Amino acid sequence: MQLQANDKILDLTRPQIMGILNITPDSFSDSGQFLFLDKALFQAEKMLNEGATIIDIGGESTRPGAKAVTVQQELDRVLPVLQALHERFDCWLSVDTSKAEVMQAAAQAGAELINDVRALQEPKALQVAAQSQLPVCLMHMQGQPRTMQQNPHYDNVYTDVLTFLQERTTACLQAGISREKILWDPGFGFGKTLAHNYALLKGLNRLCQQGFPVLVGMSRKSMIGNLLNRPVDERLVGSVTAALIATQKGVKILRVHDVAATKDALQVWEASL
Repeated sequence: MQLQANDKILDLTRPQIMGILNITPDSFSDSGQFLFLDKALFQAEKMLNEGATIIDIGGESTRPGAKAVTVQQELDRVLPVLQALHERFDCWLSVDTSKAEVMQAAAQAGAELINDVRALQEPKALQVAAQSQLPVCLMHMQGQPRTMQQNPHYDNVYTDVLTFLQERTTACLQAGISREKILWDPGFGFGKTLAHNYALLKGLNRLCQQGFPVLVGMSRKSMIGNLLNRPVDERLVGSVTAALIATQKGVKILRVHDVAATKDALQVWEASL
């Protein structure tokens, strides 16, 4: 199993690490740390040296209660970093956005992956993604970031997530996005209670058997913090444990803040196979 974009191939026969690079002042974990270009480049290089093969660049926080940003604000945050990384490093670059204008500009600037928490449901996103011919990651989210954690409800969280991802996949195929360019993300923490998140984690192997590479992001999230009663900066062990469980269940891409620790865990796991 592999992913192809531009002139790059990503080997998915073994798990890959996606390093999180938030160019936002209000993300839940590293708000404002990488708003300046030199700091963002330094952090990206650090994550690549530690074992990341993908850098995921986001210019709009999607934490619960986060404020929306305009298209121009997001472009101003994302494009300089994306362009600089494209010039300096031979890695996969992902843009974490739901806006068609940002997707289009990022594709032109050298991005290899569109990572959309809204699964290409925003205006023109589906058409722009199809025209870009880039791989897309479709994520499940109940509601919108501002309100998604107020009262999430499911008849069956696994079935509901699977149905949604299947429906969005059908929409992608009809829009001209090829099957081999589609990834799935169950959306841990996006409109889900603690019980919902762990029910999804328990059933993750079934999601990984549906024929699409699965990407997950559980790093430092409240599903770790609320279970362990730990603040954001004390969730390393829980985050790495969750990543390793996901890998054992068949996940192909781990979206994380702590690249080095995740890489160590994967190396120990792979040596035991």
